[in-house]
Parts: sequence; structure tokens; C-alpha cells
Amino acid sequence: MASLHKEIRIAAPASAIWDAARDLGALHTRLVPGFVVDTQLEAGSRLVTFFNGMKLREPIITVDDERRRLVWSASGGATTHYNAVLQIIPDGDGSRVQWTTDFLPETVTGTLSGMQDQGLAAMKRAFENG
Repeated sequence: MASLHKEIRIAAPASAIWDAARDLGALHTRLVPGFVVDTQLEAGSRLVTFFNGMKLREPIITVDDERRRLVWSASGGATTHYNAVLQIIPDGDGSRVQWTTDFLPETVTGTLSGMQDQGLAAMKRAFENG
């Protein structure tokens, strides 16, 4: 199994980023606009449409308000297994956002790494540039 761990610093309060992250149906308007173009809530999951047209069903595993930690899995893409954790950590006058993924097959590492980079950049833009 392959793993990716990405981290970015965002000049915004952890509470603001977490409020957007835990708003499960608003990825495309609040958390990562432009990276995600549509989000539809379903019972226990969300259907996410990305900028490139890819659609994934993401069952929500955990929404942990105390730790500002969101866990989800995904189906419908190039992976046979996908599990992700997003955690928002206060850091001075801003926040550190950590996004960890575990997935199979390892051959999609480059693609997923690029997608994570684009997602985190979209999040940074959303909070730092309005």
C-alpha cells in the first residue's frame, strides 16, 4: 500500500478552515473551489465532481470536531483502495493543514500526489485570497 502525506500552512484561523471542511456538501464553494466543482450529499457519503470531470463517491468515516479531523474513503476512480485524513492544526496566527492518503495501487502515486497538491493550493487560495 502507498501513502502520501502533504502539509501546507494557511494564513487563516483553524476554526475557519475546519468550519468549511466539516461542511461536507460545500467542498466546491467553501473549502476547495475550482478544484472541486460540485458536491452532492448522499446518505453517509458525498458525490464529488473534480475540475477534470472525475466523479468519486466519498463515504464519510469520521468528523471529529475536537481534533478538527475528517476521515473519508473513496470509490469510483483509479484506486482499488483509498482512505484519507484531513486535519487542521492551529499554528500561531494561521493553521497547518495535513492531508494523508493511503491507497492502492501504488502506480497512481504520481496522479494522487498532483491532485493533493492542487487541492491544497485551492484551499490556500480560498482562505488567503477570499
